[in-house]
Amino acid sequence: MKKVLSLILAAALILCFAACSQQPAVEKPDNATVIKMGTNAAFPPYEFKEGEAFKGIDVDIATEIAKELGAELEVVDMEFDSIITSVQKGEVDFGMAGMTVTDERKLEVNFTSSYATGVQVVIVPEGSDIKSLDDLEGKKIGTQLGTTGDIYSKDDYGEENVVSYSKGADAIIALKGGDVDAVIIDNEPAKAFVAQNEGLEILETEYAIEDYAIAVKKENTDLLDKINAALEKLTADGTIDRIIANYISAE
Repeated sequence: MKKVLSLILAAALILCFAACSQQPAVEKPDNATVIKMGTNAAFPPYEFKEGEAFKGIDVDIATEIAKELGAELEVVDMEFDSIITSVQKGEVDFGMAGMTVTDERKLEVNFTSSYATGVQVVIVPEGSDIKSLDDLEGKKIGTQLGTTGDIYSKDDYGEENVVSYSKGADAIIALKGGDVDAVIIDNEPAKAFVAQNEGLEILETEYAIEDYAIAVKKENTDLLDKINAALEKLTADGTIDRIIANYISAE
């Protein structure tokens, strides 16, 4: 009996030791604070993927912001239309995706100071009879869901004339296939799409000019202040200009 009890005790000790030895792996303190950026990585040159790596103006700027905050950046890719909701729910710490400051969005989240200026433009097939914004009346317009191009065009040309796609690239595919007559999107992604797809061109007339900023949860004013301070420093020392210049050449 003593031998049996000894064996049981030994087994219990072994199990306890194994469990205890695994405990640090679960509760290991993380010395590096992680800050999560919600984005839509289909918006070059602001955010895109090369293999499994996230690249782009916003990603590089966010990486520098994280360094200023003593944190490690984690990029969370999602549909553009989900970013503000994810910020509100605290699923990500901030949203950065070539996001324009609008009065409607300011009701849902706080915005940092602007770090870039965006221009919405119109892409059409070469030889199209659409030569100006007025020519868009009655035409089918493709947009990326939730973007300002999507919102503005529905107001200007009617929801029945706008087809919203989850990705800008999907709108371009629809344009090439004749499902829509034009696509409204930010100028820099527009230039990338036109360069990659023969037979498309950008109208000379700008559709809208807007400021890009970072979305932060309403209640998280501390993070908002810290990001603004980081942006101020990165602007003053030329870091942001250098990052933008890496992706957008001066014309």
